[in-house]
Amino acid sequence: MRVLLDTQIALWALTGSARLGGLAQGLIEDPANEIYVSAASVWEIAIKHALGRGDMPVSSARAAELFTQAGYRELPITWRHTALVDGLPAIHGDPFDRLLVAQSLAEPMRLLSRDATVASYGAMVMPV
Repeated sequence: MRVLLDTQIALWALTGSARLGGLAQGLIEDPANEIYVSAASVWEIAIKHALGRGDMPVSSARAAELFTQAGYRELPITWRHTALVDGLPAIHGDPFDRLLVAQSLAEPMRLLSRDATVASYGAMVMPV
């Protein structure tokens, strides 16, 4: 299965946080799954880390390096992805989450998220 990690899930996986949960950890560690992190997540980390947000414990450069070391695949942002954001219902106001939902629909792949609002977008989102 192709799995896209939302930003928090990706960071929790890197840091070994107990907040990750067993289901998400199992999906990430399953060698049958292809694990992706979006360029949008690295961008989100860059912005929030620069603002001194405590939930972004590493810089974007360090996060990208760690994602690569973990074997995660990079998912670039394309015009097709951004154009799909237009058609999404206005359920969630966070532009990064909306882009991740659009990417999961476009590719297609499953999006792992702990955000209940993101999960409202439908079957492509796997709430963990």
